[in-house]
Amino acid sequence: MSADEKKKESGAAAGAANQTAGQTRIVWDDSNMRSVYANVSNVAGGREEIVLLFGMNQSWHAAQKEVKVQLTDRVVLSPFAAKRLSILLSNVLADYEKKFGKLEIAAQRPEGTTVQ
Repeated sequence: MSADEKKKESGAAAGAANQTAGQTRIVWDDSNMRSVYANVSNVAGGREEIVLLFGMNQSWHAAQKEVKVQLTDRVVLSPFAAKRLSILLSNVLADYEKKFGKLEIAAQRPEGTTVQ
Protein backbone atom coordinates (compact mmCIF):
# COMPACT_ATOMS: atom_id res chain seq x y z
CA MET A 1 0.00 0.00 0.00
CA SER A 2 1.42 3.42 -0.97
CA ALA A 3 1.81 6.32 1.43
CA ASP A 4 -1.05 8.18 -0.31
CA GLU A 5 -3.35 5.18 0.04
CA LYS A 6 -2.47 4.87 3.74
CA LYS A 7 -3.13 8.58 4.24
CA LYS A 8 -6.56 8.36 2.54
CA GLU A 9 -7.44 5.23 4.53
CA SER A 10 -6.46 6.81 7.85
CA GLY A 11 -8.32 10.01 6.90
CA ALA A 12 -11.44 8.02 6.05
CA ALA A 13 -11.21 6.14 9.36
CA ALA A 14 -10.84 9.40 11.28
CA GLY A 15 -13.83 10.88 9.45
CA ALA A 16 -15.96 7.85 10.24
CA ALA A 17 -14.91 7.94 13.91
CA ASN A 18 -15.96 11.60 14.16
CA GLN A 19 -19.38 10.95 12.62
CA THR A 20 -22.22 10.75 15.10
CA ALA A 21 -25.50 9.00 14.59
CA GLY A 22 -27.91 10.82 12.30
CA GLN A 23 -25.31 13.17 10.74
CA THR A 24 -24.49 13.29 7.06
CA ARG A 25 -20.94 12.19 6.31
CA ILE A 26 -18.99 14.49 3.99
CA VAL A 27 -16.44 12.81 1.74
CA TRP A 28 -13.84 15.16 0.20
CA ASP A 29 -12.89 13.80 -3.25
CA ASP A 30 -9.59 15.40 -4.21
CA SER A 31 -8.88 13.17 -7.21
CA ASN A 32 -9.34 16.05 -9.69
CA MET A 33 -7.97 18.81 -7.48
CA ARG A 34 -5.12 21.03 -8.60
CA SER A 35 -3.12 23.50 -6.59
CA VAL A 36 -2.36 27.00 -7.83
CA TYR A 37 -0.63 29.97 -6.26
CA ALA A 38 -2.14 33.46 -6.45
CA ASN A 39 -0.72 36.70 -5.11
CA VAL A 40 -3.60 38.81 -6.45
CA SER A 41 -7.34 38.41 -5.98
CA ASN A 42 -10.41 40.42 -6.83
CA VAL A 43 -14.09 40.03 -6.04
CA ALA A 44 -17.11 41.18 -8.00
CA GLY A 45 -20.72 40.33 -7.58
CA GLY A 46 -24.34 40.92 -8.21
CA ARG A 47 -27.65 39.69 -6.88
CA GLU A 48 -27.26 36.10 -8.07
CA GLU A 49 -23.55 35.36 -7.80
CA ILE A 50 -20.20 36.38 -6.36
CA VAL A 51 -17.16 36.00 -8.61
CA LEU A 52 -13.66 35.51 -7.19
CA LEU A 53 -10.74 36.14 -9.55
CA PHE A 54 -7.24 34.88 -8.78
CA GLY A 55 -3.99 35.55 -10.57
CA MET A 56 -0.34 36.46 -10.52
CA ASN A 57 1.28 39.86 -10.48
CA GLN A 58 4.74 39.25 -11.89
CA SER A 59 5.89 42.86 -11.84
CA TRP A 60 9.35 43.33 -10.46
CA HIS A 61 9.67 47.12 -10.60
CA ALA A 62 7.71 49.34 -8.21
CA ALA A 63 7.80 52.38 -10.52
CA GLN A 64 6.09 50.72 -13.49
CA LYS A 65 3.40 52.73 -15.30
CA GLU A 66 1.33 49.58 -15.91
CA VAL A 67 1.03 46.38 -13.92
CA LYS A 68 -0.22 43.32 -15.77
CA VAL A 69 -1.97 40.67 -13.68
CA GLN A 70 -2.23 37.25 -15.32
CA LEU A 71 -5.61 35.84 -14.23
CA THR A 72 -5.51 32.09 -13.73
CA ASP A 73 -8.71 31.08 -11.96
CA ARG A 74 -12.29 32.23 -11.53
CA VAL A 75 -14.57 30.84 -8.85
CA VAL A 76 -18.29 31.62 -9.03
CA LEU A 77 -20.28 31.27 -5.80
CA SER A 78 -23.84 31.82 -4.71
CA PRO A 79 -24.15 34.66 -2.18
CA PHE A 80 -24.88 32.05 0.51
CA ALA A 81 -21.71 30.05 -0.27
CA ALA A 82 -19.73 33.32 -0.41
CA LYS A 83 -21.03 34.28 3.07
CA ARG A 84 -20.00 30.89 4.46
CA LEU A 85 -16.56 31.29 2.84
CA SER A 86 -16.22 34.76 4.37
CA ILE A 87 -16.94 33.39 7.85
CA LEU A 88 -14.54 30.48 7.35
CA LEU A 89 -11.74 32.76 6.12
CA SER A 90 -12.27 35.14 9.05
CA ASN A 91 -12.00 32.25 11.51
CA VAL A 92 -8.87 30.81 9.86
CA LEU A 93 -7.18 34.22 9.79
CA ALA A 94 -8.06 34.88 13.44
CA ASP A 95 -6.46 31.55 14.38
CA TYR A 96 -3.40 32.40 12.27
CA GLU A 97 -2.98 35.77 13.97
CA LYS A 98 -3.27 34.16 17.42
CA LYS A 99 -0.41 31.81 16.52
CA PHE A 100 1.87 34.05 14.46
CA GLY A 101 0.91 37.65 15.19
CA LYS A 102 -1.21 40.30 13.56
CA LEU A 103 -1.09 40.64 9.78
CA GLU A 104 -0.65 44.25 8.72
CA ILE A 105 -1.69 45.06 5.16
CA ALA A 106 -2.03 48.31 3.26
CA ALA A 107 -5.63 48.69 2.19
CA GLN A 108 -4.95 51.50 -0.28
CA ARG A 109 -3.45 51.32 -3.76
CA PRO A 110 -0.50 53.57 -4.55
CA GLU A 111 -1.55 57.01 -5.76
CA GLY A 112 -2.17 57.20 -9.50
CA THR A 113 -2.97 53.51 -10.06
CA THR A 114 -6.17 52.33 -11.67
CA VAL A 115 -7.78 48.92 -12.00
CA GLN A 116 -9.34 47.88 -15.29
